[in-house]
Amino acid sequence: MSLFKARDWWSTTMGEKEEFDQGCLSVADVDNSGSGEDKIIVGSYSGYLRLFSPHPLKADGIQAEDLLLEVQLRNPVLQLEVGKFVSGTELLHLAVLHPRKLCVYSVSGTLGNVEHGNQYQIKLMYEHNLQRTACNMTHGPFGGVKGRDLICIQSMDGMLMFFEQESYAFGRYLPGFLIPGPLRYSPRTDSFVTVSSCRQVESYKYQVLAVATDADTKKETEQQKIGSGKKLLADWILNIGEQALDINIVSFNHTAFSIFVLGERHFFCLKENGQIRFMKKLEYSPSCFLPYCSVSEGTINSLVGNHNNMLLVYQDVTLKWAAQLPYIPVAVKVANFQDMKGIIVTLSDSGQLQCSYFGTDPSLFQAPKVESRDINYEKLDVEMRELQRIIKDSTKTQDILPKIEKEEDFTLSATVSPALDAVSQAVDCAMESENTPSVTVKFCVRSRLHVQKTVLSISVPPFLALTQDQFIFHSVEPGIAKTISVSVFLKGNSAPADLEGEAVASYCTPTELNPEGVPRVTQCKFRLPLRLVCFPIQPTKTANHKLTIDTNKPPVNLINLFPDFVERSDDDQLNVLGFQLLAGQKVTLLASKTSQRYRIQSEQFEDLWLITKELILRFEEYFRKQGIKDFACLFSGPIPLQPYFELIDQHFELRMNTEKYEKLLSERAVQFRAIERLLLTRFKDKTPSPLQNLDTLLDGTYRQVMGIADAAEELQTNLFRAFTKLRSATQLVILLIGLWQKLNKDQMGILEATFLPLVEDGQELGWEESVDAALTHLLRTCLSKSSKDQALNLTSQLTIPKDTARLKKHITLLCDRLSKGGRLSLSADSGSQQAIVMPGENVETQDENPESGVQYLH
Repeated sequence: MSLFKARDWWSTTMGEKEEFDQGCLSVADVDNSGSGEDKIIVGSYSGYLRLFSPHPLKADGIQAEDLLLEVQLRNPVLQLEVGKFVSGTELLHLAVLHPRKLCVYSVSGTLGNVEHGNQYQIKLMYEHNLQRTACNMTHGPFGGVKGRDLICIQSMDGMLMFFEQESYAFGRYLPGFLIPGPLRYSPRTDSFVTVSSCRQVESYKYQVLAVATDADTKKETEQQKIGSGKKLLADWILNIGEQALDINIVSFNHTAFSIFVLGERHFFCLKENGQIRFMKKLEYSPSCFLPYCSVSEGTINSLVGNHNNMLLVYQDVTLKWAAQLPYIPVAVKVANFQDMKGIIVTLSDSGQLQCSYFGTDPSLFQAPKVESRDINYEKLDVEMRELQRIIKDSTKTQDILPKIEKEEDFTLSATVSPALDAVSQAVDCAMESENTPSVTVKFCVRSRLHVQKTVLSISVPPFLALTQDQFIFHSVEPGIAKTISVSVFLKGNSAPADLEGEAVASYCTPTELNPEGVPRVTQCKFRLPLRLVCFPIQPTKTANHKLTIDTNKPPVNLINLFPDFVERSDDDQLNVLGFQLLAGQKVTLLASKTSQRYRIQSEQFEDLWLITKELILRFEEYFRKQGIKDFACLFSGPIPLQPYFELIDQHFELRMNTEKYEKLLSERAVQFRAIERLLLTRFKDKTPSPLQNLDTLLDGTYRQVMGIADAAEELQTNLFRAFTKLRSATQLVILLIGLWQKLNKDQMGILEATFLPLVEDGQELGWEESVDAALTHLLRTCLSKSSKDQALNLTSQLTIPKDTARLKKHITLLCDRLSKGGRLSLSADSGSQQAIVMPGENVETQDENPESGVQYLH
């Protein structure tokens, strides 16, 4: 592509870390020198205004005299325009648009007496303070005035503000305004052309805007912001189906009047009445454009820059030339300098300014000759076999994430404090107990390399909260650890479904080819203490729900398992322990004196989960320290499905009620809008008519909408709490099934993916239909009775069921088939390899008999 690069005639780079955009570049003889030589005016969002007079590049690069003027303004420069903006003279002046101000300057030069050149300065002629934040502006002889230009500024809220040089004329709101678009004035039709948020090109006559009621007189009413006085109608509207980047209006002597619109994917040329003259579909993302005169009569040439660093020349719709630029252009102009006509001026968003021309100057670079040498075929064969082995190994593993090296470049570790905070850090916990405990977690970030933009995000399960969940490190020096601490506490009136949190650190590692850095992520998990959600109490003898866990090792003293809940004393043999959940019921743990059994009991089924999980984890840690590796927990069954089904029914009932409330709220909202329309129609009538109690009906409907919305919000809170309880009960059922059937890690993973497919529950996709679909798939594949069942496919769409009977039946069938020898597997032939005798689908439930070996400590 060296042959078709844009040839650099003059270039420079402005400022450091300044930003530029489309309106920041202008080319004109702004100092009224009369020589026909243009000047380049550039403004930046940092408030700098620069004036350049380019000269051809010399051996020593850019000359100091090329920069005629550099001024630091107080406000960002949004757009620059040059025109006849001062009354009493037809000289050119510079208009600078700031977010809240419009300033008009005169630019003048003084002849220098020494070799340093001329001196340039700007003088403020007048300024207008804007009441609204400006977006862009356009200028021209509005209304057909002679010898002067008027200015129209478009604000961010859709108001067109007209200025007749030193005085403010009027303001008008565009109808149906949402976001501002490009704006241009057409002198031939005396109209303004813009592109609305509806992706339509709209044209408004200046006379129509001028005769409408002044927007400022009725700005206090919200309704007047979308149309005031006479209804503001567009002269014509054209739907282009996409947002526009820029608009240009051209009228040359040998070409027809045309309106050019640059869209996101198309390039449009319109007639003065809005009809499409031609359209060009672009195969790239454009960034700027400029129509200019063509040498062929009846055609128009256009310069189009894109995000591939290309500058393309079109003659109507035909591509004539394409040249490579060193950057992405955001603005392009054509200027005349020192007998050089048609120099292309381009500007990047980072301040690279270049004057270039098109040509085919050949590159002087010649590739060096390659030394000829004999080919060693044996060495090539060895290298080929090694590469084939690497390719074969990589296709086998197909790892999505890169393998972790022995010495990691970036490490993230979490340390949970062994004791609770002496002074609780809990805030807004909404608990009945005033002293809600908290625990401190320390995170350490360490890196072997220099990393940038490190963001540490911490997450905990629902109903647990953090004092701060995100930290930002702008840079992490090699070998220097950064440590931060947060406190975790219970927030809400429900027990969490888990005590495991996660921390994720995202960072960027700079490379030679990418100085900004390559994004990477590392994560770590941490387990919170049980004391965070419960405290010890006296055990209770009776409970509604009981579970018995068997072990293959002698009984363990509960003091050794729960030292943080019991004070150790000499020769204490503890076989019963009570827990009070901060947001739940009492849970009692009993250890048998004569057997290897442990019982957990509570008034609520879901409250058994945290204590049961903690008991098994502490068992594994205790026997691991003892050097025992064959420890195992067992559950003799049957699975307590009845209390689990009750929780499913409660959750499903809340989902159905939520759906009913949403439908009712939608109906009342439709009714409310209908009454509003009737009232507005009657208020707009010139002859007042009686309201016929519509205002009373509106007030009553409003109260109903607010009441239903409050009830729906409370119902959403209850639904979230019910899903958390259901999640706890589901994890308990999964654990019991795994202990009951002695499932391995992979089979437990399948079971967890089946019963816990969703992190959050919703109306569009809920827990019941997701679990039912997963269970149906298992029952028709690996747990099927025959090959005929395997042939059935699940093709129905997931929708909320009418009831939970089908789901409960499938859960019962899963437990039944697992008890008869079914094997969980994701392989395709798993179902055909089973030889399971399943005489019927009915499962007889038996009452769980209490274990006689469990006794209380008296």
